[in-house]
Amino acid sequence: MGAVLAAVAPVFVVVGLGWLFAWRGLIDAAGFKGLNTYVFVVAIPALLFSSGTAGHVGGGPAGVAFFAAAFLVYFAVLLGGRALGWGLQRSGPMALDATFGNTVMMGIPLIFAGFGQAGLSILLVIIALHSLLLLTMATVVAELAQNAQARPLALLGASVGGVLRNPIVVSVVAAQLWLLLALPVPEVLRRCLDLLGAAGPPTALFCLGASLLGFNLAAAWRQMAATVVLKLLVLPLLVFGICRLMGLSALETAVATTIAALPTGANAFLLSSRYGTGSAESGAAVLVSSVVSVVTLAVVLGVFNLR
Repeated sequence: MGAVLAAVAPVFVVVGLGWLFAWRGLIDAAGFKGLNTYVFVVAIPALLFSSGTAGHVGGGPAGVAFFAAAFLVYFAVLLGGRALGWGLQRSGPMALDATFGNTVMMGIPLIFAGFGQAGLSILLVIIALHSLLLLTMATVVAELAQNAQARPLALLGASVGGVLRNPIVVSVVAAQLWLLLALPVPEVLRRCLDLLGAAGPPTALFCLGASLLGFNLAAAWRQMAATVVLKLLVLPLLVFGICRLMGLSALETAVATTIAALPTGANAFLLSSRYGTGSAESGAAVLVSSVVSVVTLAVVLGVFNLR
């Protein structure tokens, strides 16, 4: 429980500061918009390129189990939304909120504390693909939602263009190509990337807090509850089941399941803000799932005898 609280507490503090600054008018809407742009275009891409070019070995089977479960939940939300008469502008952000976890700010310290370097190696492999697969899918869905009336060819062009214009996706693809070509990253460049990237997660959470000002959580409690249940209960159970079906080791199963049980990550909020739809709901999903995860993560770690 102590490790969970230590990982979650900074999230609450930074989100609360963002809300406070917005409430007191210390930073206006234009200022928060500028911060959002900086995080989306500069800080997070720098962080992902730097971590993606570091190179990580192992964890492949655990990654397969994790992403198989994530895509099952993702498409289940889209299909469920369609059955309820929702458009992609509503179900798309919810699908990402239910699958995209806080793997960096919370995942790294929590996995290292519970599973050591061996567990961290598995996490880093999943992080390398986390944004590439889920944010690419979410970008395509967002473009489909915004261009629903376009002709098929125009729709395809808009989807591809949206992916290519997404700095986060581009940075992850560039990192994978860099590794594939075995190109070195100069030490000065890596230090610059690390310096820029370090500001990404906390600034995203700070902006997230501002987005919650005036948001009526009570009016959206059903969708919020469903998102939290999917993220903190259904996804971990699916990952655990797939790991068992694949015959993965106890360590791989424990790490993959714990990663799946992490609360919604701030990058889901950033993408929603970028497309101007569902950002308040995504921000609330990050906050509420982080609160609930104090209990659920303690249970998950307890199941694997790591309290």
